[in-house]
Formats: sequence, structure tokens, C-alpha cells
Amino acid sequence: MVYHFGMADLLLSNVRPWGAEPVDIEITSDRITGTRPAGETPQTPASSAVVDGQGMLALPGFINAHAHVDKSWWNQPWVSYGGEPGTQGRIAHERAERDKYAIPSVPGARAILEQFLIHGTTATRSHVDVDLGVGLRGIESVREAAAELDGAVQVEIVAFPQDGVIRRPGVLELLDAAAAAGATSIGGIDPCTIDRDPVAQLDGLFEIAERRDVGIDIHLHDGGELGGFTCDLIVDRVRRSGLHGRVNVSHGFALGELAPARQADLLDELAELGISWTTVAPVRSAPLPWRAMRDRIGLGLGTDGIRDLWSPFGDGDMLRIALAFARLHGLRTDEELSYAVELAGTRAAAFVGRDQHSLELGSRADIVLVDAQNVPDALVRVPRRDLVLAGGRVVAAGGDLQQ
Repeated sequence: MVYHFGMADLLLSNVRPWGAEPVDIEITSDRITGTRPAGETPQTPASSAVVDGQGMLALPGFINAHAHVDKSWWNQPWVSYGGEPGTQGRIAHERAERDKYAIPSVPGARAILEQFLIHGTTATRSHVDVDLGVGLRGIESVREAAAELDGAVQVEIVAFPQDGVIRRPGVLELLDAAAAAGATSIGGIDPCTIDRDPVAQLDGLFEIAERRDVGIDIHLHDGGELGGFTCDLIVDRVRRSGLHGRVNVSHGFALGELAPARQADLLDELAELGISWTTVAPVRSAPLPWRAMRDRIGLGLGTDGIRDLWSPFGDGDMLRIALAFARLHGLRTDEELSYAVELAGTRAAAFVGRDQHSLELGSRADIVLVDAQNVPDALVRVPRRDLVLAGGRVVAAGGDLQQ
């Protein structure tokens, strides 16, 4: 089924952006074209739709900066957790079992993207597996799923070598093909412990990225000084390349585990080279030095996998991820709690190639309404998304997708 959501030109009346005084928001095509105090908007043309926001809190649509929308079994029969723990164990289990559960597939990817919309996520950076077993089929499935949703969710694709790069001959060629076919970034994974040849992995990735003019997004699970050493290698490679501002580290658990002086030096280098960071704020991980990163280093939040062969957890709700970040990092004040929500939206614009993502003039009209007193209240209660607009179109209401 192809979705065709409602009218694009509309007036969203009586909403409170970020909890401020009520305003009316004018939307033309997919952009916010004006705001004024509620009730002061001139009579709108008969052809325009009017949606009464009922004084609800308005937030920008959420941005999932680290997802795996090709892998989920959401809305399918329950799959029991199996296989061995650890990164290597999960990789092996997934390779052995994925075909049984039709991973990847268009319906599977679409089910997760629909779940994103219901929870107010209107843009995502998704890692999509590229390996000798699936080729580029996962990327094709995700693109088709996004097209079936009529572009309601913007999807930036990272071609991701889940099973390694150098240890699997032919993967570099697949990453190159994915970049040539339009993937905005190529991925890497644990250069030291998966490929056991970090220089070869990074050299291969950077050669493709520079030649194809794409970014790099590297999964780094290795902790402590091994993870720190890998960060040093990434920093050195970025410094010698033309990819300043185009490299991201995903997970990067080591950053929170390094000694303070070592951590501070690394943060200075990350800031200098525009290397960004994404986290899924997992329980039991070391808190990131978020205060030192704030306003210096791009930081995004993501769901990671959702009900897949790695983990049965997750529901696609970025507000829950922001809450997990707040709890993991001990955020308490209203300003700090609001910052966590900003990480799930406004501050994540660059992860999906946007210069701005807000409720201000010129932004894409991605708007989420919730019944909450203010932003901290919305974070700690995680209420239902009462209305979701994506590109100026009503895509979800009352917790249900609108067709």
C-alpha cells in the first residue's frame, strides 16, 4: 500500500512551541512560513486546512540519529532471544537466522518507519547491512519502504558492514557500490576487534569516502584504552583527509571510560575536526562527558535496533531514548531535561543533512503535539503523541497512523 497523507497547506492553531505562549503556525507546502500569537492570524483561504492544537505543547519532529530499520521483526510473530552474547556472537546469530525471518524486507522496514511516525520521528539516519549475504538488498528495501510512506520519514542511509570489512573480501566493493548508488555515508565496525587490522579498515573506508564524496559512521563498541586507541586512529585519519565534519562515531563507549585528562585531550581533537558522536544511552554504560561536549561536538540520540536478532527490546520512541539519556547522565534541572529533548530533535539536524530543524520560519514542518505542561513534563511522562505532522502533512493522530 502506498500512503498519501492529508492536505499540505494548513494552519496549525493554538499550540505552545517548547512550552511558550500559544501561537498559530502557518505552513505552506512542506515548510513553516509564519508564526504569530494565537488568535491573531488573518482569515485563511478556503483551500487551507485548519488544525486546532488545543493549547498543546509543540516540539519539532524527532530525529533518530542511529537506527537499523532493515533488521526488525516488529509486528511479526515473537522471536525468542538466542545465540551467544557479545558483538561476535550476535553477528553470527544474525547471519544464521535472518533469512528465516525475512530480514531484510520492505514490509519489515515499513513497519518500523510507521512506528517512528506514530511516536513523532520524522527523520532518521539508518545503518543498513551491506554484506556478501544480502548485497545491497537491504538498502533497496529501506528505500522502497520510505517511498511507500510517501516521504513522510526522511531516511539517510549508512551502508553498514555489520560482519566486518577486511575479514570479508568483497565488502569494500559493496560499500563502494552503495556509495555510488546514493548512500550518504559508509560505515565501519570495531576496526581492532572485528577486522583485527584497524589501519586497513580505516584506509579502505576513507579511500571510498573521499573518492565518492560521502561521510563515514563507525560503530565502536570497544571500551577503555582499546576504544581510545581506535579513536586516536580515527582522529589521525580525519586530520589527513578531506572529511572534516563528515565522520561520526556511533556508541563509542570508551569515551566515558577514559581518564579525565585523556578524555579532555580527545574531546579537543574531536571538536577541532568536527567528529560527531551518537549514543543510544544503554543501561550500565559509562556516562558521556556531555557537559564538555555540549555546543562543541555534535551529539545525537538513536534507538539502535528494535526487536531484532540482537535484542528483543525497543519500541521506536525517541522520547524514551531521551529519557534514558537523562537518567543515565543524572540530568535533573528543567534546563538539563529540555536539553535531552533537544538532542532528540533540534540538535540532531546535521545527522540527516539539515541546516536547521526547529519550529521557526523556513524549517520543514515536522511538528509533534503532546498534552504536557512543559518540555520536562513531556520527557519524564513520555505521553502519547496526539498529533504528528511530517512535511506539513498530518501523518499520525491520537497514537494512530493516518492514511
